[in-house]
Amino acid sequence: MPSSTSAARTLAELRRIATLTRGGANSNHIFTARSFSSDVAISPVSVSDPSPSDSNGKASKWWLYLPGAIAFGLGSWQIVRREEKIKMLEYRGKRLQMEPLKFSGAYPSSEELDSLEFRKVVCKGVFDDKKSIYVGPRSRSISGVTENGYFVITPLMPVHNYPDSVSSPILVNRGWVPRSWKEKFLEASHDEQFADPLPSPSHSDGTRSWWRFWSKEPVSSEVEDQVPSVTPNEVVGVVRGSEKPSIFVPANDPESSQWFYIDVPSIARECGLPENTIYVEDVNENVNPSNPYPLPKDVNTLIRSSVMPQDHLNYILTWYSLSAAVTFMAFKRLRQKNKRSLNCLGSFSSNL
Repeated sequence: MPSSTSAARTLAELRRIATLTRGGANSNHIFTARSFSSDVAISPVSVSDPSPSDSNGKASKWWLYLPGAIAFGLGSWQIVRREEKIKMLEYRGKRLQMEPLKFSGAYPSSEELDSLEFRKVVCKGVFDDKKSIYVGPRSRSISGVTENGYFVITPLMPVHNYPDSVSSPILVNRGWVPRSWKEKFLEASHDEQFADPLPSPSHSDGTRSWWRFWSKEPVSSEVEDQVPSVTPNEVVGVVRGSEKPSIFVPANDPESSQWFYIDVPSIARECGLPENTIYVEDVNENVNPSNPYPLPKDVNTLIRSSVMPQDHLNYILTWYSLSAAVTFMAFKRLRQKNKRSLNCLGSFSSNL
């Protein structure tokens, strides 16, 4: 009996040890699995060992702020442009208010030409009509009706034995004329019905001055046979330079008499004059109502620009508003992403 009792105790002890051993193994598996899961979940957000994908993600976030930064830079640039435009217009206005200079027409150097720009000058001479250049088309609004025409540029020639005359030819933008003027000019030039600027109204070859075509008053034979003294034309104008055409303006074609913008050296060369010839825009306000053409430029147009300071101010407000809106949207977008990441991490930690 004792031996059977001890054998039964030994068998029960062995069964208990086996049961504990199986339970411990299961516990170890559970602990190991939880530890492994925790390592996998935490390792991607470890600060000590960032992966390349983390760096790329952080860099891509900053690209969302780039459009706002560019818009802010453009707004700041418009501030500088506005200040420059204000100074430029003030400079022009002060020079146009100065007393007109009596200009002799001598060919100046480039430095002297820069100092003369936007100064009013008074020049006297005679127009060489046969060398006129028509630049355009240029539109003009009359009582709400837009009409196309041209600027007519004519050399002003010196008058011999006249002390107040220019000493050398200058180019004068006489103003705006209708389209029909160019058509009649081309017809007259084709028929060679032009005369020298200085001779009398009637010449031995029967030619007459170009501007006689526009006069409705008949000229008697007695007047034509007379040789009157030459009366110089007085021009009150402003010294200007060449225009800067936009990329949409075609190139000038002197061979076909197509001039789309004012290029002073090219026009002077076409008229047989030196390239540094002075160019003056007529701003004389004493216009004959019965014969208004060519219509001189309004002096107020010289102190206006295609983009005025008020326009720059509108651009400033537009760019800064756009910069603020884009930056706010980028900030809101990144903030939502960060919230979602934190919520996911918190829920995963609570499950562990």
